[in-house]
Amino acid sequence: MSQGWLAGPGSALSGEVVVPGDKSVSHRAVMLAAIAEGSSRVSGFLEGEDTRATARILGQLGVRIETPSANERLVHGVGLRGLRACAEPLDCGNAGTGMRLLAGLLAGQGIESVLTGDASLSRRPMGRVIVPLTRMGARIDSEPGGLPPIRIHANNALQGIDYELPVASAQVKSAVLLAGLCAKGETTIREPRSTRDYTERMLAAFGWPVEFRPGFARLAGGHCLRATDIQVPADFSSAAFFLVAATLVPGSDLRLRRVGMNPRRTGLLEALRLMGADIRIERPEEQGGEPVADLRVRHSRLHGINLPAALVPDMIDEVPVFFVAAAQAEGTTRVTGATELRVKESDRIATMCASLQRLGANIVETPDGAVIRGSRLSGGEVDSHGDHRVAMSLAVAAQRASGEVGIADCANVGTSFPGFVELARSVGFGLQATG
Repeated sequence: MSQGWLAGPGSALSGEVVVPGDKSVSHRAVMLAAIAEGSSRVSGFLEGEDTRATARILGQLGVRIETPSANERLVHGVGLRGLRACAEPLDCGNAGTGMRLLAGLLAGQGIESVLTGDASLSRRPMGRVIVPLTRMGARIDSEPGGLPPIRIHANNALQGIDYELPVASAQVKSAVLLAGLCAKGETTIREPRSTRDYTERMLAAFGWPVEFRPGFARLAGGHCLRATDIQVPADFSSAAFFLVAATLVPGSDLRLRRVGMNPRRTGLLEALRLMGADIRIERPEEQGGEPVADLRVRHSRLHGINLPAALVPDMIDEVPVFFVAAAQAEGTTRVTGATELRVKESDRIATMCASLQRLGANIVETPDGAVIRGSRLSGGEVDSHGDHRVAMSLAVAAQRASGEVGIADCANVGTSFPGFVELARSVGFGLQATG
């Protein structure tokens, strides 16, 4: 029996929350540390299934990674071309980020590799990564439609390219930049909309010359990465569920500690403020090259908005929980430009719309988003379809429902937010695991 949750109205949310480390930063930190010269310490590493899968794969490729304590990794780098071939498939589990970034990392390594994943990941298209890597000279095979598993053939002859992304994607951009480390000449990426710049910032922290600004990044091969210590900030995407819940539940006053505030990641914060949310930024500073701050959020009444399309790339992972906020706002909210959600762990537009409709929400699915009118939510049975962000978003919705909400298929929450149920309960959520 797969794990499910039983959720419903709890109490006003209060206290302080430290959410797990940023998943995107954790993936990148261990990857770059693995091909750096020397040993790097990664603190605040997310102990999730996705990031552990990436660390395990790097171990299969000959990188020694120690775990001195929970949320910490000591990575003994093997240098830019020091990875060793592994005869076994490299299992990324459910980690789409891990698979796409590893494809770029391995494309010019001169070793044969096969990247595979679970049933959910095996349905997620990798063509947008394969196309630019192939243009650089990589030889990559996949299942029909660009689906995993993907086989990366040994290659030492990548060539830098000037590539314009057809769709804004930090993962595709990062894969191409990582391949560019082993390519001859310059690799340039141009984006239709700016995306998060974790890879660029971290490359700079490891000493690789990289030029970047919103919508643009460029680097040249021929350098080396120098070991450094990385402090991973708390994951804004994980904080998002508490930001929305505390905004919606009357009487709430919650503080989230040392949350990553990368400007390409915090679109939800701006969107909620446009709707009238009371969220204050406190103690801003820089931590390991990334901006962090405490966030204090208190209950407030929200009003509907036309979500600015420019915010969508900076909140793509948070759109499911934004749907929940919109469902409890006065008036109508329109979301457009979110087609990317259809190729995540589930079709998040379809899954969220169907689930919220079952709970009584007035929400209409559109090709690239939804039209949502504020309404009362009721109890009921919904299915997250194995999608961690959908499951947690529905747990937030349940805090404002009139009855209990059964949420099916929640085991994959462990990929990004281990301990979510316990942490949520500790600040006032009505939530328990079943099955």
